[in-house]
Amino acid sequence: MNAHQKRWITAAVAVPVILILIVYCSEAVFALFITALVLSALAEYGQMVFGKGMPLEKSQMLAAGILLMASAYFGDIDTLHAVITFTVLGAFILFLLRIRQAPSSLDSLLKIVFGVFYIALTMSFFILTRSGENGRIWIFFLIILAFANDVSAFYVGRTWGKRKLIPLVSAGKTVEGSIAGILGAIVACSIYFIFFFKNIPVIHAVILGLIGSIFGQLGDLCESTIKRVSRVKDSGTFFPGHGGILDRLDAFIFIVPFVYFYKLFIL
Repeated sequence: MNAHQKRWITAAVAVPVILILIVYCSEAVFALFITALVLSALAEYGQMVFGKGMPLEKSQMLAAGILLMASAYFGDIDTLHAVITFTVLGAFILFLLRIRQAPSSLDSLLKIVFGVFYIALTMSFFILTRSGENGRIWIFFLIILAFANDVSAFYVGRTWGKRKLIPLVSAGKTVEGSIAGILGAIVACSIYFIFFFKNIPVIHAVILGLIGSIFGQLGDLCESTIKRVSRVKDSGTFFPGHGGILDRLDAFIFIVPFVYFYKLFIL
């Protein structure tokens, strides 16, 4: 069985599970699901940037991830801001308390803070989106946007892609695939709006599809950069043919906050 077949088999199993979680499960169960994804992604990130050691630093990130997910579920955006602020301060204090000789590097502290912001903070907007008005419909929109972008970019890039997008970061990404991803996202988002957001002008779907696709592709490239620096092919092996949890979340990490704040400030 090749990697392509594994991708579709994995998707065939994962998609029904996700649909059930969104449609039938409560906000609490959905929040627990997102929390599990975040903790898994943080564990993969910790393994990439810290290697086999640094258990305290890895545990600190996981604890911060739980705090942020809880604040998103039990509180609101202001609660989230407060928690992330004191999480950063707390990370520095814990770093200070562990100093046993003259400090020469802030690398471990910076990796912790970056990981918490990059994964836990951005993914917390999934929970905030789900708890908002038309939460389920917006969650489906996020999935449609990311899926249309990914599938369009993958198949067009694989079939007709010639010009490399950023070869030093990702050898497989092409300009043709990137453009196809944007167009695919715009079309899918526009169709979705026509059926589920009839009171919102379709121009917003075009904007969300356009910018959301760009953000999603940037999210993919940013995670590829982390893997390049860490000298790993995939963040993990959780999904056969797809890589790890973080490999599947990389686009959402950038898309979800963008859509959340577009809704908040524009719609």
